Amino acid sequence: MIFYKYHGLGNDFIIFDNRDNKIHLSADDVRNICHRNFGIGADGILLVENSEEQDIKMFIYNSDGSQAEMCGNAIRCFAKYVYEKGIVRKNIINIETLAGVIVSEIEVKNGVVTSIRVNMGKLILDPKAIPCSIECEMVKNSKIEIDNLEYYITAMLMGVPHTVIFKDQLVDEDIIREGKLIENSSFFPKKTNVNFVKILSRNEIILRTWERGAGYTLACGTGSCASVAAGIINGLLDNRVLVHLRGGDLIIQWDGKSCIFMEGGATEVFQGNIN
Repeated sequence: MIFYKYHGLGNDFIIFDNRDNKIHLSADDVRNICHRNFGIGADGILLVENSEEQDIKMFIYNSDGSQAEMCGNAIRCFAKYVYEKGIVRKNIINIETLAGVIVSEIEVKNGVVTSIRVNMGKLILDPKAIPCSIECEMVKNSKIEIDNLEYYITAMLMGVPHTVIFKDQLVDEDIIREGKLIENSSFFPKKTNVNFVKILSRNEIILRTWERGAGYTLACGTGSCASVAAGIINGLLDNRVLVHLRGGDLIIQWDGKSCIFMEGGATEVFQGNIN
């Protein structure tokens, strides 16, 4: 099978063209292909498929074999791939995902996609939709206790479940340990992505994300959107924010009411063939 390797700020994906519907991946297949020693190595796999109503369809699998509804970094890689490979030659691409239709607007120079601005849709704050077991109308700065540790969280559904925690210091060891605990806690029946945020100003943050099904990631697009939204909801951030991730920067914009927009790049790394 021919594949392409892409990354969005270090969050890397293997892309297969499955428009003929001949590729069927089991969870073991996904884990083996994504393995960084025995496979190609990636945070996830993207399948390009035909859509009956939109320009194209994206399926995404996490490196642990589970299927995800959506991913912000993945959608930028996907949009760049389908445009540059001539699958969808439009500057505005409507992509069908399990989280709904994602609209991607691309900038092109000399046939190369240089930037992608993605309409990430509206976030959902209803705890039942996330889902989150906390009894409240909105999980906003809510206190939870896990293994005798207290956290104040803001949670939402941004295509996938996200939990945001504001911290004064971001330490890798703490993020990994606490991210695992919160992801798998009983508060989140379908698990959750966990975002740790340090605020630099009302227009700038540092973000570290423990990603559901993938672990400590270099970047997370939906996590960036969720973190900025959480900051706005709690009165800590303005509506246009520069987000510093381990793999690079994103710009997130939200007016507090309508859709959230994410802007950033994506990179093709290499192509190959795998049995």
